[in-house]
Amino acid sequence: MNDYENEMSYEDRILETTYTAEDSETEFSLRPRTLDEYIGQEKAKEILKIYIDAVKMRGDTLDHVLLYGPPGLGKTTLSAIIAAELGVNFRVTSGPAIEKQGDLAALLTNLGQGDVLFIDEIHRLNRNVEEILYPAMEDFALDIIIGKGPAARSIRLPLQRFTLIGATTRAGQLTTPLRDRFGVLLRLELYSPRELAQIVIRSAGILEIPITEEGALEIASRSRGTPRIANRLLKRVRDYAQVKGDGHITLESASAALHMLEIDELGLDNTDRRMLETIIHFYNGGPVGLETLSATIGEEAITLEDVYEPYLMQIGFISRTPRGRCVTKLAYEHLGIPYRPDSDASSNQISIEE
Repeated sequence: MNDYENEMSYEDRILETTYTAEDSETEFSLRPRTLDEYIGQEKAKEILKIYIDAVKMRGDTLDHVLLYGPPGLGKTTLSAIIAAELGVNFRVTSGPAIEKQGDLAALLTNLGQGDVLFIDEIHRLNRNVEEILYPAMEDFALDIIIGKGPAARSIRLPLQRFTLIGATTRAGQLTTPLRDRFGVLLRLELYSPRELAQIVIRSAGILEIPITEEGALEIASRSRGTPRIANRLLKRVRDYAQVKGDGHITLESASAALHMLEIDELGLDNTDRRMLETIIHFYNGGPVGLETLSATIGEEAITLEDVYEPYLMQIGFISRTPRGRCVTKLAYEHLGIPYRPDSDASSNQISIEE
């Protein structure tokens, strides 16, 4: 499978959690602007509200913030809200976009007092670039080397006090020196169906889509706990309701549209089910190695690991053992396949330890 075929196989997938070109059409207009408008993540909101109010009372700068968790949960949106609540400028970039130390130095020297610099995918920062972040975050200064060899000298350039907000889906890949310089670490959790239903109703109102509470909950329950997916499904269900119905999204029209898209009540699509059924039928429920599974179903191993596997693990349908991936009893029951106890991940784990 070439890179183009692999790209088409999952980036066009409706349940993909990463940002796509389709999302850019509406996601910006759907984003809340204040903490009060932001639905869900109550614990993170409560903590941020206290910190923001405190620094505003002192006239101080908010400590550096690290937001981590699965993609599509609103890390960029929450970062923009923090800047708006503080009443400062919001600058956006990403780890892969900062290729040289000079690129980051230019960003930092152009920040005003209290401004927020948001770096998405901060775990992908070049290590040489990351090194100049350390004094910038800690001492609000840039250490610049002028000249080469014996004549080289270091100059410390002071910066305005700023707040760095880093976002990552892989907090474990951050280096310890970088992670330790963040004063506020917040994990964003998957949303409950009720929270997602509120988001769907809010988005439908902005997009002027008639929707019932039952229809919103049906979409929410199949959105894998992710607002980005919920908003994407809302648009697809709207299209179905306009063509096949009267334009109103109800429980019946939402259910029919999602059934047409082959998205079941747990948010699994055809690819998820094919992955589970392959492990069950070809490898007796596992264990099976990632490379072997990749070759069997015709997907890149990194795609399986980063795109398909996380949600299946979160809902307890797949487990990892030292010998490979195993399908659990829950997945057998969901797929309606008779369960064989010797295929469970726990029994495989026991056999290894023995």
